[in-house]
Amino acid sequence: MEDLVESILDYIRSDYTDYAVMINGEWGSGKTHFWNNKVRKKIESMQLNGKRYTTIYMSLYGISNLEEISKKIFIETTHLMDKNLRKFMNNNEQTTIPEYAKTGLDMANLFGVTQSGDKIDYAEFFSTDDKVLCFDDLERANVDVIDILGYINNFVEHDHIKTIIICNEKELSTKLKSSNLEMKTFIATYLLDKQGELNKADVPMVEKIQDKIEHVFDKANDYERIKEKLIGETFEYAPKFDYIINGILMRYENNPDLIRFLRENTRLIISTFHKSGTRNLRILKHALNDFKKIFEMVNKSYPNTNNRVMQTMLIFTIAISFEIKAGKITKDKFINIKDNEEYKSILVSSRILMDNRQFYIKEFDNNYYYNFKSEYRFFKFIEYYVRTRIFDMKLFKENMETIRNTVDTENLPAYKRLLTEEYWKISDDQFDIIIKEVLEEVKEGKHTLIDIVKLFAYFSYFSRRGLIEYDLKTLKNTFFNGMNIASLTSQYCDNVEDELGKIAIDDVAEDMDEILKHFHMLNEQLLDKMNKEKAEEIMKCIPMKMEQFYEKFDKQCMDMPIFKYYDPFQLFQRISCASNEDIVLIKEKLIDRVDRFAKEIEPEMQNIKQLKQIIEDYLKGKEPTIKIVMLNEFLSSLDYILDKYKNKLNFLPKKDEIS
Repeated sequence: MEDLVESILDYIRSDYTDYAVMINGEWGSGKTHFWNNKVRKKIESMQLNGKRYTTIYMSLYGISNLEEISKKIFIETTHLMDKNLRKFMNNNEQTTIPEYAKTGLDMANLFGVTQSGDKIDYAEFFSTDDKVLCFDDLERANVDVIDILGYINNFVEHDHIKTIIICNEKELSTKLKSSNLEMKTFIATYLLDKQGELNKADVPMVEKIQDKIEHVFDKANDYERIKEKLIGETFEYAPKFDYIINGILMRYENNPDLIRFLRENTRLIISTFHKSGTRNLRILKHALNDFKKIFEMVNKSYPNTNNRVMQTMLIFTIAISFEIKAGKITKDKFINIKDNEEYKSILVSSRILMDNRQFYIKEFDNNYYYNFKSEYRFFKFIEYYVRTRIFDMKLFKENMETIRNTVDTENLPAYKRLLTEEYWKISDDQFDIIIKEVLEEVKEGKHTLIDIVKLFAYFSYFSRRGLIEYDLKTLKNTFFNGMNIASLTSQYCDNVEDELGKIAIDDVAEDMDEILKHFHMLNEQLLDKMNKEKAEEIMKCIPMKMEQFYEKFDKQCMDMPIFKYYDPFQLFQRISCASNEDIVLIKEKLIDRVDRFAKEIEPEMQNIKQLKQIIEDYLKGKEPTIKIVMLNEFLSSLDYILDKYKNKLNFLPKKDEIS
């Protein structure tokens, strides 16, 4: 950065210049801060040919006509001749007059009031060789950029005043192309119509209109021409963000607890900043100010909150600030997520269902939490605070109570401390107590199957590191037995990979293979148990609650082999008692289902074959009735279904096997 400062100073030192220089950089990257704290001070400390330079800074933000620029320059220059005003500004380290004060000066001039009795020193007033003009926010002016540059060119080319222009050329380019787009499109369409090009299909219409707009309204080329004439050098402002971020943290030096936490997590702040994909330091400053409020509220109301949760809050505050304030998303992306559990369920469903509406949340999580494992990753009270600027105490307490009861504080169960905290943060005197308590709970099968698997990874690691006295063989037997007991009360785990990904140990040993194999066997049994319960719940709706049956079947069973989990004979009894109309509807659903999800429902085909055999036996020798005809058609639909698998099914069960 010092090289950039020196290059700008070389321009100031040059005896004769008829060009300006430009500092180009992204919004919020610190260009104005760089001017005020690096460049301006160096310029004003220079002395050439017995003269000191004076800088005159003007932001063009919101300027709507060239006269406003002239007024700003006049006020900024005439205050230099007013002794009282100059003395006041020097004493108070003011470099520019506040906008509200300029309004007062305007009114004073209007009514003939002067700031002192001194007469204007015209020699100083007309002097230009000791002035440096700085125009900031070029792309944010409400005046045509071409007109502004032409105006500035008068100072540069005719008066040879050293001039520095600060802007974001990427945004400037977008502004040049998008201004008055509706009017440009209308005129381009009109011209194409007159030229007979509108109805030709040789080139896509959008491309034709775009080409015509660029041909007729090529402001970008006008800008390049005047820039080539006016700007002698363009300096790219690419700051060393690590250094600047460390400087930003200094503003919190008067808060010992906060600054200590921020200093300890500087790499986390810098990493999250880089992951945002922007270079906007202004948003980072706002995010850290928001986190200051969050940190103080948490420390005041929940002083025992563990370090990992606080780190996650820091990441989330910075991440959500960039996502919302950098214009990367609409605020509605997070508005309907009510808590951390819903956030995690969206992540799971976005992987399984490939739901594009939820794809953004998955990308957000993968980006900001990459290589950072945390049980609690979405804080509704923080999202709401950043989005609305309201710190909702009710939301805050709800979130923090959930955290306290699941992943945080001294009240956390022993096994949770192993699963959610870095184990090395557990004190030596607590470690042995926790190990014994957790092992006893595993023996009794008190935890879910997946948690027992995760706990084994830690115990295996501790054993290999000599932190516990249990050998691996003993541990395996204990955990195998504990898993068997736990399987009697556990629920099926459908996001195994996500859960195993939370293990905060890189060195996972091969002895996990046997534990995982046993887990998958038990988990499949739990899946069968869950599906049998679901099948019983759904099939019992036949024949008396058919509306409920159709609703549940459509939502839950179309791509699930539900008939694998229900006795074929009981199913036949229910179908045979249904109305003729319902038999037809069920038949149509089964045909549609196999056409769409043949692979997914294949495991149920053995039971479908048994159902077919049962219906055939029932229909033998029966006199034709409407019900019998409907059942025959139903039987034909089963033939159609089974025909899709005829090369895969090896046998047809015998009658005595069915009964």
